[in-house]
Amino acid sequence: MHESERKSWHIPCGPAALELGLRTHIMGILNVTPDSFSDGGRYMEEQQAVTHALAMLADGADIIDIGGESTRPGHVPIDAAEELRRVIPAIRAIRAAVPQARISIDSSRAAVADAAMAAGANILNDQWGLQRDPAMAEVAAKYQAPTIVMHNQQGTAYSDLMPEIIRFLRQSLRIAAAAGLPPELIIVDPGVGFGKTVVQNLDVIRDLDALRVLGRPILLGTSRKGTIGKVLGGLPVDDRVEGTAATVSIGIDRGADIVRVHDVKQMKRVAVMTDAVVRPARGGFRSQ
Repeated sequence: MHESERKSWHIPCGPAALELGLRTHIMGILNVTPDSFSDGGRYMEEQQAVTHALAMLADGADIIDIGGESTRPGHVPIDAAEELRRVIPAIRAIRAAVPQARISIDSSRAAVADAAMAAGANILNDQWGLQRDPAMAEVAAKYQAPTIVMHNQQGTAYSDLMPEIIRFLRQSLRIAAAAGLPPELIIVDPGVGFGKTVVQNLDVIRDLDALRVLGRPILLGTSRKGTIGKVLGGLPVDDRVEGTAATVSIGIDRGADIVRVHDVKQMKRVAVMTDAVVRPARGGFRSQ
């Protein structure tokens, strides 16, 4: 994507607004789950979660994304009460430790989102794009929260991949507007790894700039995902840093404004280097 085609956005976000488009923002993943595909069980205890959040912020994370339910293939669903039991203490503890932190809640349940916002989260991250729980858009509107709407579906059948993803996300924007959440607060995510084959995931990354038609910032989440492991010959989850780096760099070049990652230090460096090439006049490297 040519730099002249890139837009910038000012999105109010609690203690620190999101200034997107000038540089790539880093969303650090914090799963307070026993069974997430990459880091399940590591940050279940409150102090473990705070320590990891502080480390990610020190490494360059702009947002801490807290999730309490695994979405890996074959995961065991939990109820809202269990999800709340996992995420609320972590949100409160991180908010107390870092009052200025931007915290997102990764959930598709309105009850969880509402409680998380009341506990100190700033951003809603809905993996079903406001289209699973009918009350989710109302919660987003209640708090006027920046909201990430991700494409998702059951199965991998498409007639035309990117146009169908765009159509889904347009519907998310309509749902948000009907509930009173303005489009200026929406961030779109094509949902790499959700309802898509390996080839389809690669196509989404390659054609990411097609989402610019929506006029909203783009989030890309490829970190350590199965597609990377399969492309690289079956690498295990903890050995996918280089593959993730490739998708992050390509994604930024194709228009990603936020990248959601596990390896914050490494991907921050990838983002800074890529921004220096693709955003030279927008906060990238400037020669002295």
